[in-house]
Amino acid sequence: MSVTVGASSPGQAEHNSPSPEPRRAKPRKRPLLIALVVALGIAGGAWLAHWWLVGRFVESTDDAYLRADDVAVAPKVSGYVAEVLVADNQAVSVGTPLVRLDTRQYQASVDEAQATVDAREADLQHAEADLREQHAKVAQAQAEEQVARVALKRADDNVRRYAPLTATGAETAERLADFTSTRDEARATLASNAAAVRSAEAQIAATAAQIAQSRAQVEAARASLQQKQLDLRDTTIYSAIAGRIGDRTVRVGQFVQPGTRLLTVVPVQQLYLEANFKETQVGRMRVGQPATLHVDALGSVELHGVVDSFAPGTGAEFALLPPENATGNFTKIVQRVPVRIRLEAGPETQSVLLPGLSVTVDVDTGSARDDKRIAAENRHG
Repeated sequence: MSVTVGASSPGQAEHNSPSPEPRRAKPRKRPLLIALVVALGIAGGAWLAHWWLVGRFVESTDDAYLRADDVAVAPKVSGYVAEVLVADNQAVSVGTPLVRLDTRQYQASVDEAQATVDAREADLQHAEADLREQHAKVAQAQAEEQVARVALKRADDNVRRYAPLTATGAETAERLADFTSTRDEARATLASNAAAVRSAEAQIAATAAQIAQSRAQVEAARASLQQKQLDLRDTTIYSAIAGRIGDRTVRVGQFVQPGTRLLTVVPVQQLYLEANFKETQVGRMRVGQPATLHVDALGSVELHGVVDSFAPGTGAEFALLPPENATGNFTKIVQRVPVRIRLEAGPETQSVLLPGLSVTVDVDTGSARDDKRIAAENRHG
């Protein structure tokens, strides 16, 4: 019996032979990998080019909030609230009446001041009438003085004419004595009339001073009346700006003092953005640079704005309690600089924005490259 060593059955040969299919699958994956690597390279190159040209000049912050220069409404006078003429969240325009106080007290003050003005004007008219009367008295006294002067001249002429005749005996001494007595009386009358003229003229000066005082009193009374009228008008409080009513705490029947906060008018159509950038980010920022805004409340909606201005100091400088850095336990903290950004959005978009909303801001500082180039040219030039 012979045995063949190393021989195998046909079935076993088929089982041990390698399969050719895996060798055919390798060439198919290689182009896909190459394409993927090329696509990733292109995408990476595009991203790198974008970052080099644009991205590295973009400064971003999420410490930004919408703001509005709202106006706190407060009365100028005290009193009880009679009417509240607006509701919460109501839109108002310039000059819209907001709150009305009780006017009875202020109306009585206006009536009293008006009566005082009338009385002072009557006093002025009386003083002016006295002045006219004094002018008439002066004219009368001057006329009487003129008559006395004429009489004195006649008496002097008679004395001079009859004195030589009396000396020669042509006239009696009694007649000369009569003329002399008449002359003395005329001289005394002239002196009295001259004194009356001076007295009347002095009375004119006194009356003129009284008129000036009366006019001053009239002006003071009119000023008091004007102040009372202003107080009366101030019992109705009007809106100084257009906006919407917020924080309305005033109620009918409430007693308010000057300066009491009643409500707030928010100019929702005049919003702006206040972004607090780190001090290391503002070096290349300039007024007029474009900004891209993403409001959290609007999701993926993209808004645009322009850098409007920079605060004159960091936020810490204007804090209620500024930090005291001159201490032994000093720790350096990166400061924030408030940057005001003007929104470039239409009325429809701004109508859905509210003060206080959070915003993410990206400012393109690429224009700062030109500043550096110009500065370098100026140095070399």
